[in-house]
Amino acid sequence: MEVNELLKKVRKIEIKTKGLTNHIFSGEYHSAFKGRGMSFAEVREYQYGDDVRNIDWNVTARFRHPFVKVFEEERELTIMLLIDVSKSSFIGTQNQLKNEIIAEIAGVLAFSAIQNNDKVGVLFFSDTVELFIPPKKGKSHILRIIREVLNFNPKSNKTNISLALENFSNMMKRKSIAFILSDFIDENYADELRHISKKHDVVGIKIYDQLDEELPKVGLLQVRDVETNEARWIDTNDANTQKNYKDRAVFYDKNFEQSFMKAGADKLKIRTEQSYVHILMNFFKKRS
Repeated sequence: MEVNELLKKVRKIEIKTKGLTNHIFSGEYHSAFKGRGMSFAEVREYQYGDDVRNIDWNVTARFRHPFVKVFEEERELTIMLLIDVSKSSFIGTQNQLKNEIIAEIAGVLAFSAIQNNDKVGVLFFSDTVELFIPPKKGKSHILRIIREVLNFNPKSNKTNISLALENFSNMMKRKSIAFILSDFIDENYADELRHISKKHDVVGIKIYDQLDEELPKVGLLQVRDVETNEARWIDTNDANTQKNYKDRAVFYDKNFEQSFMKAGADKLKIRTEQSYVHILMNFFKKRS
């Protein structure tokens, strides 16, 4: 993408997502993702009804009567965006490409986070970690994230969500809110998802296109798999071809649903022709 075209797209997304954040999402985000971690604040004398598990035994021994630790809610959060940059995310037959919608949603989440004084980091992945941007605050940091999503040129075309989750787990020792933005055309990530969900607050956002689910009937057609680069001729009018294509889509969707359900993690789905605004709003309200 040419520099001027890229800057125009980034600016357009900035205006749109900042507007949505200021007028719609800021309060909803805060309600849905207010600080939930607890950090040690002070000790005080034990009072009837206090949880005995919070007794500070060192201080208690020193003063010869019981003291308890007092904890307070950690207000500052760390938001991590795990963004699929494999070649399948650069597809879109409707209003926008999948990666353009991902860039907008990333912008909404990121601007909402910095308005709430939270830090935002990103892990771009294919079947490897393509780029890790450590969590930071600030508008220029957010604009860099949007720019990278729109113009990222991955080293690999393929997808490995499990590997991305494993690397995220190794990189982020402190609890964070992890949004996974992908079309989830992958399998065998359920175990790793369940593992990271024990520590982190995980949300899967599936961005998908009509072409992911339906093969248009246009007769004999040469198709190329964008991830494997394999080309072959198929008869799109053939009933078996149509069934196999549909079955594949159903398999990946069912895998997405079951994997997140088993992990106890939140999930939502957005088609490329849909407005993500109402879907995100409803999701935030449900969590509030």
